[in-house]
Amino acid sequence: MKDKFNHRGPREEERKGIFRCLKSLCVLCGKYMLFPLLASLLVGSTAARIQNRQPTPPEKRIRYDIRLALNFDERTYAGSEQVHWVNHGDHATSTIFFHLYPNMRAPDYVAPNQRNELGQVIADEPRLEISEVRAVSNHALIPFSFDDLQTTLRINLREAVPPDAAVDIQIKFKGSVPEIDPEETGIVTHVLQQVSAAIRSERELRRARDVNFMCHGVMMLATSFPILAARNGDDWLRKIEPSIGDWLTTDTADFDVTIEAAPGVMIFTPVVAIEATHKEKTESQHFAAETLRDFAIIAGRSLKSEERRLGDVTVRSLFRAEHEVIAQRVLNIAGDALRIYAAKFGPLPIRTVTIAEVPLVSTLGSAEFAGLGAIANAFYVDFESATMRNMPDVIRDQRASVEDSLEWTVARVVAHQWWGATVGNDAGREPVLDEALSNWSALLYYREMHGEQQTTNALEEQVRGVYKIYRTFGGDDMEASRSSRDYRNSFQYAAIVSTKGALMFEALRQLLGEDKFFRALRDYYAANSLEVADMDDLRGAFIAGAPVEQRRAVSRTFDRWLSSKRGDEDIGPPDPKLAEELGLPPRPEARGDKTMLTPFAKLGKFFWQQMTKIR
Repeated sequence: MKDKFNHRGPREEERKGIFRCLKSLCVLCGKYMLFPLLASLLVGSTAARIQNRQPTPPEKRIRYDIRLALNFDERTYAGSEQVHWVNHGDHATSTIFFHLYPNMRAPDYVAPNQRNELGQVIADEPRLEISEVRAVSNHALIPFSFDDLQTTLRINLREAVPPDAAVDIQIKFKGSVPEIDPEETGIVTHVLQQVSAAIRSERELRRARDVNFMCHGVMMLATSFPILAARNGDDWLRKIEPSIGDWLTTDTADFDVTIEAAPGVMIFTPVVAIEATHKEKTESQHFAAETLRDFAIIAGRSLKSEERRLGDVTVRSLFRAEHEVIAQRVLNIAGDALRIYAAKFGPLPIRTVTIAEVPLVSTLGSAEFAGLGAIANAFYVDFESATMRNMPDVIRDQRASVEDSLEWTVARVVAHQWWGATVGNDAGREPVLDEALSNWSALLYYREMHGEQQTTNALEEQVRGVYKIYRTFGGDDMEASRSSRDYRNSFQYAAIVSTKGALMFEALRQLLGEDKFFRALRDYYAANSLEVADMDDLRGAFIAGAPVEQRRAVSRTFDRWLSSKRGDEDIGPPDPKLAEELGLPPRPEARGDKTMLTPFAKLGKFFWQQMTKIR
């Protein structure tokens, strides 16, 4: 096998084609007469929102006071939270909704019946249970119920809360997380999952276990407590549903969190602990943060971290000891990305940004939360290590591709602190607002750090290449403005939402020029910071920031990239040469030939033979 890929000629072209495929897989308004009036309204509206923005006093902000007791070895926890909820709507209400994200299940989910030696069912999904709800003022019990298959907690207050007034309630809860098979998180599984998604086009849904689990001695609790449903005026964004995109949609809040665990269990959150208390059998750490949308927790006994101060922000890299070299590189990339984005978009209200190496399952290469981004540890590959020096040439030859993909991913994950964490959005309904903007921001990072030539390469390989490979594998062109649930898997989601959206921003930059483009983007960021934005906010900011003669062109740019199916024309059609190199059948009926080596068998067997040697 080694000789097969070392000589030059047709086989070399096949090899390059296959790895081009792999690299792409791993990356994974008004008209005419109404236009001047609409534009003037948008200009005035955006400017007024920025000018009138005043900091919200603490008593008018949502607040969570959480006390959590973590049983690391049993993968369970128990806790209570005192929630200060402020009614920012226009009408009084006596009903409050919380989301119980660990209870989210796929529509066809069937609970397991396998039991351990004690006769207990071995859970394959996390669980969050509510035992009690009380009013803080008088300790009276408050009735509650569950909606949407136990994913929504409905609290029925005894008295309505008027607009701009607040109520304090206390919720007691307990939870558990499953243990994930380490093989689900390895690089072989990640690669084969991407190849399978490309060829089979099977429907893929996020599961609660993807970000609430124990694996490799690391526990991740992305959503361990009841969290208030986001609100738009008087309307609650109530329903959560599994899809291929992010499913956390929350309002900003202040957090005061105390976590208790056994000695030796290290706890990491979006912020650094401000106090630690040691007892005979437990240790507790106290964390405090303002204006976050969530509060993810990572725990383990063998975790390490390094950090760096950049102005008012601390950037931190969290990792397992054997990946220290890669984690240091991640820290450097993250620091550069933070510096670039702060200069171009505006400062973060978040004071600590952590990039964590986490054993994520193969359907998830990264996960983003307020102040914390997780990257699958399968991609923390040190090519200078003794293990990698013993790998076949076909693996070691991909060093540049793997390292480029990691750099791109870190830059994109950091960008989510601006687009998603600071400027919130309904990620299920309008994923372009965070996914596409973060993807384009990674392109900005490349332009600032590496110059135009490498940016052109990144644009082709990390952005355009994903769509081209997707179409070559038979994927249909789609509109990028659809909801997350309309996309079948991460491959399609990346090719349509992340790619088309990123290219839309690049088209806007070229249309408006650097100054006007970044002024519009900064205005959008400033006007919607710590809010939940929608597509009209984004479109309005760019129309408002454009000269009158370009406003129609701006609107057409949005429509072309988001609402039409012109990907083959604007990005590139399927590549017949690459299809031939990969052995893709020219017609669907060709799959009826039992003797034909299918694309999945060809690629799957190749990668399996090579990557199962990584031990």
